[in-house]
Amino acid sequence: MTTLTKTSAAASRPVAELLRAAIVLLALATAAIHLTLGGVLFTMNAVGYTALAILMVVPGPIGRVRVFVRLALIGFTTATIGGWLLFGARFPLAYLDKACEVALVAAVAFEVWYLDGGPAGVVRRTRSLVTDLVAAAR
Repeated sequence: MTTLTKTSAAASRPVAELLRAAIVLLALATAAIHLTLGGVLFTMNAVGYTALAILMVVPGPIGRVRVFVRLALIGFTTATIGGWLLFGARFPLAYLDKACEVALVAAVAFEVWYLDGGPAGVVRRTRSLVTDLVAAAR
């Protein structure tokens, strides 16, 4: 992965912020939809989306492991879509929600490529974090 210059890094910051805002809004939109459906499963799904949306923007040390939040959000969303494909009711609001979820997966996947360098970048970041944890434990 190439190193960004200060100029290109500064220019890409608004793009990253808009992308992050879109991810949070899509996650909160699908959380709101699930919350309106009632029942424990839908409520817990809404709580999961809300928690992951919060973790996407909370400052501090979580930023260092945000790549794992992104991966969790992709996994959670694809599992939700899969559950709907297998068991879900087919009505207009469900299709709107699936459109939000597909857009959410696409946006988060793009952010993984854009900010983390894709799968290779995720592996590098994971190795770095493990190395740091091992060194701190000694």
